[in-house]
Amino acid sequence: MAESPYHPPRNLPPGGSVDSWVRAQVTPFAVFIGLTLLLQLFTTYFGWKHPSAPWWRNWPEQWLYPLQTIVGLVLVIRWWKYYEFRWSLKWSLIGAVFGAVGIGFWLLPTIMYERLGLSGEAEGWLKWLGLAEREKGFNPAEAFGAGTPAYWAALVMRFLRAVVVVALVEEIFWRSFLMRFVKDWEGDYWKRPFGEASWKSYAIVTLLFMLAHGKVDYAGAFVYGSLTYLLCIWSRNLSACVVMHAVANLLMGLFAVIHGKYGLW
Repeated sequence: MAESPYHPPRNLPPGGSVDSWVRAQVTPFAVFIGLTLLLQLFTTYFGWKHPSAPWWRNWPEQWLYPLQTIVGLVLVIRWWKYYEFRWSLKWSLIGAVFGAVGIGFWLLPTIMYERLGLSGEAEGWLKWLGLAEREKGFNPAEAFGAGTPAYWAALVMRFLRAVVVVALVEEIFWRSFLMRFVKDWEGDYWKRPFGEASWKSYAIVTLLFMLAHGKVDYAGAFVYGSLTYLLCIWSRNLSACVVMHAVANLLMGLFAVIHGKYGLW
């Protein structure tokens, strides 16, 4: 009896393997998180908050974030053929609207913090709701001086990281891989179509998305993650989710820089 012709599983490009598909979905995110942990370790053991400290020890994020950006882009480009991007003007515009609404909810607690006349470090339920001033964070002006060439280079790389790399790396992992994996982890999850509705996938992925952020961002991350899930199952379009994330991070970055809320990013 002649053997049946081999048909590659759904979602794999010609000549692609399941192992390569999994690596493409997971590796960029894992490396990105690994570099974030490296920043924490470097800050703990080699960082030096002192006027005499060189900038790379006083503000290690100023060199590690660009490194994350470059490495993330290289990895995504390396496995580009494994990603199911279906760019569409309609879904890109809808994704942009979702991103603006989602980040609006994320920023609302910080705005309310000032409107309510609160001050100081948020504690207890205020922190869980995200009511904090969010002024301490990534600020290249502290390291290089406002308006200098190094300042603008750092700021451009920070926006490239947030708007392009984070949007791609996270949506590929959370929506393209993890939603499928959670829904059918004992089966051929890579064959499942993108954006299948599942309460289990929604609950687990949204919870993990929240836990990937600080407590002060839990409320915003829950609302944002829920809206992204809704867009995902409605559009069945990974590109729409990437656009949503990119627009949200762009607006957050602009808000942080304009209003001095550097702790937001």
